[in-house]
Amino acid sequence: MSLSVELKTPITGTYTQPTGLFINNEFVEGVDKKTFEVINPTTEEVICSVSEATEKDVDIAVAAARKAFKGEWRTTTPADRGRLLNKLADLLEKNTDLLAAVESLDNGKSITMARGDVSGVLGCIRYYAGWADKVEGKTIDIAPDMFHYTRQEPIGVCGQIIPWNFPLLMLAWKIGPALATGNTVVLKTAEQTPLSGLVLAQFIKEAGFPPGVLNIISGFGKVAGAAISSHMDIDKVAFTGSTVVGRTIMKAAASSNLKKVTLELGGKSPNIVFNDADIEQAISWVNFGIYYNHGQCCCAGSRIYVQEGIYDKFVEAFKKRAQANKVGDPFHPETFQGPQVSQLQYDRIMGYIEAGKKEGATVETGGERHGDKGYFIQPTIFTNVTPKMTIMQEEIFGPVCAIAKFSTEEEVIELGNDSTYGLAAAVHTKDLNTAIRVSNSLHAGTVWVNCYNMLNTALPFGGYKSSGIGRELGEAALANYTQNKSVAIRLGGAMF
Repeated sequence: MSLSVELKTPITGTYTQPTGLFINNEFVEGVDKKTFEVINPTTEEVICSVSEATEKDVDIAVAAARKAFKGEWRTTTPADRGRLLNKLADLLEKNTDLLAAVESLDNGKSITMARGDVSGVLGCIRYYAGWADKVEGKTIDIAPDMFHYTRQEPIGVCGQIIPWNFPLLMLAWKIGPALATGNTVVLKTAEQTPLSGLVLAQFIKEAGFPPGVLNIISGFGKVAGAAISSHMDIDKVAFTGSTVVGRTIMKAAASSNLKKVTLELGGKSPNIVFNDADIEQAISWVNFGIYYNHGQCCCAGSRIYVQEGIYDKFVEAFKKRAQANKVGDPFHPETFQGPQVSQLQYDRIMGYIEAGKKEGATVETGGERHGDKGYFIQPTIFTNVTPKMTIMQEEIFGPVCAIAKFSTEEEVIELGNDSTYGLAAAVHTKDLNTAIRVSNSLHAGTVWVNCYNMLNTALPFGGYKSSGIGRELGEAALANYTQNKSVAIRLGGAMF
């Protein structure tokens, strides 16, 4: 079996696509030599086939990670960990166009957004490279004849499972804090989008990471993902994806070795526009909040609440803005919205659109397929919705939003919090007091004011309620990958 294949992308031309499992700094076949096809969502055609990891391959990857954690990585200084992460970022930066093109080919996102994702990858890895030698303990003065101190130690072997909507970016969010704090990693990419992670993997060895420190495997959630979640020699599991799968992973982690768990899950985020908002700016940000990344974003602002004084004007202007979004070939420089990632996701979104129609909501624009090839869906806006409609309660994860009218601040806070999710929210107003009051009242891990989707590596990101456990990014993410040890030393004298 060949462990690479020659492919073409419209931006970079021909490139070599690794297709094996990346374990111990080498691309290898799976034990059972199983493969699966990767589909281009733009054309619905097969791009190539890659190795499929089974439970046996997870065992091999975990053994490699454990050996590295006990061996060379354990004795690598924090400063050297930071240098290795920076070296990896340098190599990725030199290959920005390649990584972005593979991301667009495999995921369907526009090349412009893919380049933005790669920029975010570089920023994230460099940010945590800077943290590597700054993870500190404390000395605690409790008694004159004792010396007490704490250490922040790495947890060990970390299993990480990432989603298909931001393949490279989610990989960086996971490996950055894990490697900076001295852990080793077995990371499973999403079965829909394994290609960019494998391309990135080829730079790990070149950067100088010891074998086994970072292993990247392709496979299915029900097999490889389940094996990671329940593995007795994995010390921590991190997952980004749906709330349903997150619950399954948490149960598996608890019933195996009670491994530590962090979960970044779904969302149904409210985007609130008050009468005094700058309507032109609000429409621009609301559009970006829902249609960014084809609506395949866990923090998408899919529930739009507009105050009654500007409701009619807003709806009419927002319809025109949504209709102006360029939908099509992700490699065209003017494209804003590419295809949905897969046939399954396309069908799921269209099912929600039909549910909205059947339950009595009004389609203001969209609601249909775009074109006749590829998994494209028109930007869709519903109005005349009620709080308990399916499209107002469940995460659609596509280019579909619903607009509801509200009267008072108290009413919209209640509506905004009327969800099992709590990942993000936004408030649009010129009144600083309103902005602060409403932001502080919303049950969400992130609240944007007069903007949307403005994520930054230095800011923690995560959810309330069913949107997850723990935080990605920022200093807060380091706590997910360290454990606190207390050491108490008696300085001498008789026992008491």
